[in-house]
Amino acid sequence: MAVIKFSVTFVRSALVLAVVAGSIAGVTFWALKNDRLPISRSEAPDTLGGRIAEAAMWQIDQTTSYDPAYVKLDYPMGDLPIETGVCTDVAIRALRRAADFDLQQRVHEDMKSHFSSYPTIWGLKGPDKNIDHRRVPNLRVYFERAGYALTVTNDPKDYQAGDIVTCKLPHGRDHIMVVSYQKTWKGVPLTIHNAGGGAGQNDCLFSYKLTGHYRLR
Repeated sequence: MAVIKFSVTFVRSALVLAVVAGSIAGVTFWALKNDRLPISRSEAPDTLGGRIAEAAMWQIDQTTSYDPAYVKLDYPMGDLPIETGVCTDVAIRALRRAADFDLQQRVHEDMKSHFSSYPTIWGLKGPDKNIDHRRVPNLRVYFERAGYALTVTNDPKDYQAGDIVTCKLPHGRDHIMVVSYQKTWKGVPLTIHNAGGGAGQNDCLFSYKLTGHYRLR
């Protein structure tokens, strides 16, 4: 028991020293919900990617639930109430807020002209402006066709703030995340996404099988 108590005390002391050392060095460490280790907090870079990441970060505590229901939307710039949405809505809202870039309109217009280039797994016979842009497979095709695709790697240095990544969750569901400007203590960028409980920031860039990497420019 004495050994266990000493170990816990030692770990706590080490974390305190790390925080003090980090503060002296000009780096503030803080913990986020669902993150087990401190991260280095930094400001968003003054770039398009930085603004996209900041717009995704803004949704944390705004979007607090996950709802995959089909909803009839206004067009263009149609959206659900900010309190809810799915993973794609985090990216959609971030691009609109940061760059006035409307994925609903862009995907719809591209699908009208090139419908056969898009997945047919939903049995649609034509585009649907209410839902097409909210489906990860469609966004992957659009980003590829628009020239935003980058190589998928396992090197954290290849991922910049505001990049968009797609992946497969363990049960096979397609998922999408926005790369944050904040990183783990190991230098791995965090991701901002909604995987079921609302928008949040987590250390899971390489937790799932990546299927796409995209950057607006």
